[in-house]
Amino acid sequence: MTNSKELFSEVVNRINLPEDKAEIESIAYLLLDKKWNLTRTHILTQKQVTVNQTEVDAYINRINTHEPIQYILGETDFFGRSFRVTPDVLIPRPETELLVHEIIRHTKSINQPAILDVGTGSGCIAISLALEIPSVVHAIDVSLNALKIAQENATRLNATVTFNLQDILKEPITQKFDLIVSNPPYISQQEKQNMKPNVLNYEPHTALFAPGENALLFYKVIAQRAHQALNPGGSLWFEINEHYAKEICEIMKANGFEAVITLKDWNGKERVVWGRII
Repeated sequence: MTNSKELFSEVVNRINLPEDKAEIESIAYLLLDKKWNLTRTHILTQKQVTVNQTEVDAYINRINTHEPIQYILGETDFFGRSFRVTPDVLIPRPETELLVHEIIRHTKSINQPAILDVGTGSGCIAISLALEIPSVVHAIDVSLNALKIAQENATRLNATVTFNLQDILKEPITQKFDLIVSNPPYISQQEKQNMKPNVLNYEPHTALFAPGENALLFYKVIAQRAHQALNPGGSLWFEINEHYAKEICEIMKANGFEAVITLKDWNGKERVVWGRII
């Protein structure tokens, strides 16, 4: 038996990732919380805990290979809920919560909006919207394995979402919707060399990289398809790479969207673009 503060210190001291102290401590806090139910209060009060040292060693070894802590734990928190994640799906980012929050605000005055999430991955956007808004939510993805994780998350969280296998680059949207949302792949192949190993070596490349050299391909195709699939007054919402905000706004305007707006996240980076079909 050891006390939780000593365990926390051991984990922090043995993690040798090229990250700052705050990031390493956040990984350690997550590990202790999810694996041994030890909160920060428990650590501060040095609560006694019994752990298997071999298990501790195994977790630390995996962390030191740059495997994301979310994949090691098999879950991550998003919009106040726990979502199962595997290497088949992109890890939901806190920044994406801004997208969900703004859509919730926008749809308050819309009765039972029909919503489509393009490239749903873990289902975090679609499921959060289905649980927060009285709505009819559909979600599509090109990956069958991702859809299995998304359906599992929806079932566990009691969310009603219709999931379908679809390649948005090859197939049109055949139903009508009031709102379409997407956090598509937007990293170019040239940017690979600047990416951290925990992302590049573990997260699904189909969810990270646009095919070829055109980082904006998905935005162009989704904007074209959304224009045909949205009801009058409907809106299209994108999460974006802040470096492409201007270009994505132009893509939306060129495809008939008006009153196109860019929203910044809490780090001051342009993170969301949305517009409406008039």
